Amino acid sequence: MQTKNPMEFFRNLPSKQCPECGDVVHEQAESYLMECDRCLAKKED
Repeated sequence: MQTKNPMEFFRNLPSKQCPECGDVVHEQAESYLMECDRCLAKKED
């Protein structure tokens, strides 16, 4: 079964969650980060 509208497919994808804390990761275009900004900041300290 094929989706008629490709945009509908992307709208139905679940939000990406941070594997460290479980918060939703707010992605930007061309971003492949897995962790949220807060967890990334903790790693830099």
